[in-house]
Amino acid sequence: MKPNTFYAIYILWLRQIKRYFRSKSRLIGSLGQPIIFLVALGFGFGPVFAKAGGGNYIQFLSPGIIAMSVMFTAVFSGIELIWDRQFGFLKETMVAPVSRLSIMFGRTLGGATTATIQGIVVLLITIVIGFRPDIGAVLWGLFFMFGIAIVFTAFGTAIASSMEDMQGFGLIVNLVNMPLFFLSGALFPLSTAPGVIQWIAVFNPLSYGVDGLRAAFSGVTQYGIGVDALVIAAITILFVSVGAWLFGKVEA
Repeated sequence: MKPNTFYAIYILWLRQIKRYFRSKSRLIGSLGQPIIFLVALGFGFGPVFAKAGGGNYIQFLSPGIIAMSVMFTAVFSGIELIWDRQFGFLKETMVAPVSRLSIMFGRTLGGATTATIQGIVVLLITIVIGFRPDIGAVLWGLFFMFGIAIVFTAFGTAIASSMEDMQGFGLIVNLVNMPLFFLSGALFPLSTAPGVIQWIAVFNPLSYGVDGLRAAFSGVTQYGIGVDALVIAAITILFVSVGAWLFGKVEA
């Protein structure tokens, strides 16, 4: 890579992070849903989960809520692409003497970094509520958080590259996000789920992120932490490639 390519990636990465921290309403608002899920489901279904022999539900639920927070933050970073297109910033970026691939990488890394930060904040909240993660596996946890973030930031970029309407983007993203979340094993053990749901979960990229986080922090796994890591790495390459291809077709 040429020096100006690295510089462009760095500038776009930094710009995404600054946007995240400048929008305090977005930062605070994005914590509302994870907290509601943790409190309402964690304490509401906790006794039922324990009576069924599942143990501490907060311990089981927390990795899934962390993954959910990372996924939603990552995907919705794609809306900034539509925003930039409407207000002319994207056109200014496109005329820079760097490749579109570099621009896409910079935006994706920035969105993934902010989503990972969001995941770390939610992790701290879960600890306050009662989650007790394996601190020795924190690097594995960060790996899966960042992997989920990269996958779904690239996914959000791919969707935004094909759309010009911010409202339509929100509708499409929610239509995809909610099934991915509910069928990922974030809220219930896949081992006891019906066979159809288990098969769907196999093809759900978030399933491996949730399982990887749960394996890292709680030692409970459906597929094995090695399989989770390999699948997340493979899906990252696939989604980034597709996102880069679609972004290359964007007209500013």
